[in-house]
Amino acid sequence: MTNDRIGNIIASLTLEEKASLASGKSFWETQDIPAKGVPSIWLADGPHGLRKEDRLHIRENGGHSVKATCFPTASALACAWSPALARRVGAAIGRECRAHGVAVVLGPGVNIKRSPLCGRNFEYYSEDPLLAGKLAAGFIRGAEGEGVGTSLKHFAVNNQETLRMSVSAEVDERALHELYLRPFEIAVKEGAPSTVMCSYNRINGVYASENRMLLTRILREQWGFDGLVMSDWGAVYRRPAGVAAGLDLEMPSSGGVTDREIVRAVRAGRLDEAALDALSASGSATTAQLTGAENAVKEFAQEQAALAALLRSFSYDAPRAEACCDLGGYFLARGQVGTAVFWYELALTRHADPKTGAFVSPDCSGYIPCIQLCVCYDRLGDRQKAAA
Repeated sequence: MTNDRIGNIIASLTLEEKASLASGKSFWETQDIPAKGVPSIWLADGPHGLRKEDRLHIRENGGHSVKATCFPTASALACAWSPALARRVGAAIGRECRAHGVAVVLGPGVNIKRSPLCGRNFEYYSEDPLLAGKLAAGFIRGAEGEGVGTSLKHFAVNNQETLRMSVSAEVDERALHELYLRPFEIAVKEGAPSTVMCSYNRINGVYASENRMLLTRILREQWGFDGLVMSDWGAVYRRPAGVAAGLDLEMPSSGGVTDREIVRAVRAGRLDEAALDALSASGSATTAQLTGAENAVKEFAQEQAALAALLRSFSYDAPRAEACCDLGGYFLARGQVGTAVFWYELALTRHADPKTGAFVSPDCSGYIPCIQLCVCYDRLGDRQKAAA
């Protein structure tokens, strides 16, 4: 969606419609206005594995969320000191988000481990701002490279559990910029996340969701961030003040309560409508960018249907070698070489006599999986050389 197109959409919105875009549609969805071409996107936790709620299939899923891979927590991942590994984890989580129609994964978290009593330390990388920032940038590049947005959090100085949602972190300028903001700065400049999530707490007396110095002067003007700024869930205290400070999106939905507060503030002259226009434009641009994930989901569904057809072509007890070769080709074409190796090796075992080694299956010549395995091993060797 071009800037001109976004501008035309904003110009067509009523004041009430603009205000509605300032908060979510539901607990996990952004507000849409279909008649004006504004789509909705789905947001979901989390930084070490997708957590998308699905309360309609609790028995099938074994819980309240869809089945997904649980990766090592950020605290464990940081022990590898490897931005490249963090990028691979981000990419893997990004692919799972695409598969489940999630446009933004709510992570990574880069708050500094100031106290061992902080309840969220497991999902923060490090007590070192450089390491935290570099790992977060890697994770962000991995997920965003799969067409899924990230939300860098919790901005900022949200480092303790006691009174987490209201405490004022009193920090001098040097400590603020060199320690607590540094990982965010590195992640924003090197990773370019689609969104940043503000924290619950106050910084030197001002709530993060109302902190213009933090959300506009530092994040946008100094660091050049051009994405969407959202709140942590329930972190908004005075919504009109948040709009003026640069908070684009309140999550979750307020049920229209804060929308009406914004409308009243604009009509009373306490809030400039231009700030609301900027908010709407930022949200629309980010949403337009990330709705590609929705299209990717449709493509993924088509691929999964093709894969399911292949799986149905043989019994799980005795899969035919030909189908195994087809599955090997499916994964090899998508760069999933390790999985392709599994299926080609299975193809060999399915049509070779275990005693003599002679090929006995009539539906697939033995040299096909052998040749393809050589291709796979060559690619794995090239990857190892590149990594070295």
